[in-house]
Order: sequence, then C-alpha cells, then structure tokens
Amino acid sequence: MIEVKNLVKRYGDFTAVDDISFSIPKGQTFGLLGPNGAGKTTTIHTLLGVHKPDAGTVTINGIQDPTQPSLRKMMGAAPQALALYEELTGEENIRFFGQLYGLSGKALKTRVEEALAFVGLTARKDDHAGTYSGGMKRRLNLACALVHDPEVIVLDEPTVGVDPQSRNSLFDNIEK
Repeated sequence: MIEVKNLVKRYGDFTAVDDISFSIPKGQTFGLLGPNGAGKTTTIHTLLGVHKPDAGTVTINGIQDPTQPSLRKMMGAAPQALALYEELTGEENIRFFGQLYGLSGKALKTRVEEALAFVGLTARKDDHAGTYSGGMKRRLNLACALVHDPEVIVLDEPTVGVDPQSRNSLFDNIEK
C-alpha cells in the first residue's frame, strides 16, 4: 500500500531525510522511530504531500503523487501539533474535519458519533476543546483524522504530552 524508495528531502544545505526506503503493506501498523531531528516529521509530511521530495518516490495505493485529491481523501492525518479549534466543541471539531473530506447529512452525523465513541469522548462532545486535558485533545485529534474512515492513517507523535493511561488508550485505538 505504501512504498517509499530512496527518499531525500533537503532544506537548503541541510539534508533532513537522506535516502530512506520502506514498504508498508495494507493492514499493517508501522512506526517510524528515531531521535529528535532524524527526519520523521519531514518524512510524514512528504507522505502526506505537504513537501515534495528532492529525490526518490512515494507511492500510496499505486499513486506516486501524494498531492492528488483522490489520494488525500483516502488518508487521515493527526499531526504532532494538534489540529483542533479550541473554541469549538469536540463534536464541532470532528464535524468540521468531516465536512472538509466531503461528508454531509446523515453520513456525517453517523461518522461524527462513531468517531466520538471510538475515542471515548461522547460524554464531553458538547464541551469546548480548549477545556479538554492533553490526552483528551490527542484523542479528539485522532477522531478528526478518522471521521471520514480513511484507508491510511498517519499519526505524528500521537502520544506526546499525555499520561500513561491516555497513551495506552491511544495505542489500543490505533490497533483497532
């Protein structure tokens, strides 16, 4: 499903990603590990089409251009920096991201409810995201990435700043 071959990404004279290759089959959970500054986030941004590689290829479901709208629709992303609107409720955040992926009407309502239940936030759905704990915000971030039922889910540092219980809950949800 995902094939990265000889990926290189530079910022001026600095090489952030230097000739990495990997393959991830469908249904596989894959972790990209390394120290700070190793190029993990840059690699993820390249997978998502945010950055164009300087060399190498990224192929997802046979498509070599991650900026293609058809490919972007099949991907969900939860970035390292939370992508939430704190003045919106949990439910409103998920609905907003669902609409960005083209969901509407009953399908949107159903997927929002399912995403809230999946991350265990149904009871807090009407509370502003700004009132959520760090772990709850991470779970909401995950719900926003999952609302459109993507084939590929990309999570960048999904457990940063969360307590061990919330981290375990996030890992359990990722495995599901």
